[in-house]
Amino acid sequence: MKVVVVGAGIAGLAAARELESLLPGAEVTVLEWTYRPGGKLLTEHVDGFVVEGAADSFLSRKPRGVGLCEELGLADELIGRRPENARSFVRVGRELHPLPEGLTGMIPTDLEALESTALLSDEGRARIAAEPDVPAQPEGEDESIASFVSRRLGPEAYERIVEPLMTGIYGGDGEQLSLQATFPQLRSLELEHGSLLRGLPAAGQAGESAYPPFVSLRGGMQALIDRLEASLERTAIHSFRPQSIRAHSGGYAVDCGEVVDADGVVLAAPAFAASRLVGGLDPELADLLAGIPYASSAIVTLAYRRDEVPHALDGYGYVVPAAEGSDVLACTWSSSKWEGRAPDGHVLIRVYAGRFGGEDASRFGEDRLVTLACDELRLLGVKAEPHRLWIHRWPRGMPQYVLGHPQRLERIDEAVARHPGLALAGAAYRGVGIPDCIHSGEEAARSVALSLSAARR
Repeated sequence: MKVVVVGAGIAGLAAARELESLLPGAEVTVLEWTYRPGGKLLTEHVDGFVVEGAADSFLSRKPRGVGLCEELGLADELIGRRPENARSFVRVGRELHPLPEGLTGMIPTDLEALESTALLSDEGRARIAAEPDVPAQPEGEDESIASFVSRRLGPEAYERIVEPLMTGIYGGDGEQLSLQATFPQLRSLELEHGSLLRGLPAAGQAGESAYPPFVSLRGGMQALIDRLEASLERTAIHSFRPQSIRAHSGGYAVDCGEVVDADGVVLAAPAFAASRLVGGLDPELADLLAGIPYASSAIVTLAYRRDEVPHALDGYGYVVPAAEGSDVLACTWSSSKWEGRAPDGHVLIRVYAGRFGGEDASRFGEDRLVTLACDELRLLGVKAEPHRLWIHRWPRGMPQYVLGHPQRLERIDEAVARHPGLALAGAAYRGVGIPDCIHSGEEAARSVALSLSAARR
């Protein structure tokens, strides 16, 4: 029995591991068209700096992130954010305002903490306090994040607090992102409790984890990829760019210059790449996958001597609301957020650029990206040139769960069901975080294994 996994990101590698477990006699082949496994989980170690190419952490309350780390013997390497710097900011103009305490997820629920924030006007605070009196909207069509939060908490709460935090997760436009696909629990709380302020405190207690809310790995996120790859015993990873997939002899033929026959296939590639592969197999499925939009981004990481940065860096960084009209989404103070990210006497800072619907920051030249990042850091008082810098570009790197996404997924599931032994995995479908991608890869492997086992009965 042969199974091909297309894509060696975290979802594809998790799928391969699960396939080895479920199909002990199977031959598993992973096809990856870049030069390295891991996808966006990429860590560089240079002269004592630990530089993340993209994600630097994941949520511990979603079980498959910490679960996989524990299974791979990485539990002792999991670290939380530095507690002494436990605060973040929002940039308004050239000033940084602390995010109010008492946020549950992205939602402000501590009314006393809101009294001291300059992010909201008196009217904005009063509007949040009145949220329990806002009637719940009856069940009906999906709505955008912007519409829902503005309806329940007021437009100020959305524009000044929720929107920049949401953009830090999805890099997207809250006017287009589907609430049902991104934060369905908020809608459930409205329907169950009639109010977010009444419902969120109880919901927050129910989802607690033994780990800190956000965790990383001491040596960087690529440690998870390295350990996961090393755990594979019967999986071969090859650097091939698949061109197409077609039905063949009761299974599939994967054309990647040479034809690879497979009884089952897990497509753990981005939706637009998966669309190209299945165009000849199922044009309807290809069209559905091609309709999932993506945002592009770039990350500039800069290293300075500590005495060259006048700001105290007494937090994890800041987010930038879309209303500011900047290409910058956020700035993370990595060496303040995590231990061991910079050698003594130095700091490490990351600037994220690129908004969905705006200019494609992944296409900016190096000079433009460096200028953008250095201009941003002037509000921290930085005048010196960075001693080192790293640029990571992610063209079409973040899928967007726009309005209609849940309905699109239903149609995708119906189309995939027409092809036994075929499954989809990755960030494009039911969660963009690392635990979500791990879970999707494992679920895809289970689907393929179940289909192949049924066919052999």
